[in-house]
Amino acid sequence: MQKLLIITGLVLFLAGIFYPLLRRLPIWRLPGDIFIKTDGGSFFFPIVTCIVVSITLTLIINFFK
Repeated sequence: MQKLLIITGLVLFLAGIFYPLLRRLPIWRLPGDIFIKTDGGSFFFPIVTCIVVSITLTLIINFFK
């Protein structure tokens, strides 16, 4: 459990450092994500991105389990 927390912390730390580069990647706006823009503001719900990330993490965790 301790190793998992350390690895998770390192991954989040590295993601924070490389955030400006990660933000430019086209993986954050997949077809099927909900984006509504009006005069009063905008709303973005990345439903397909959440599903893809969930499946990927499930496969990775099950592979190392």
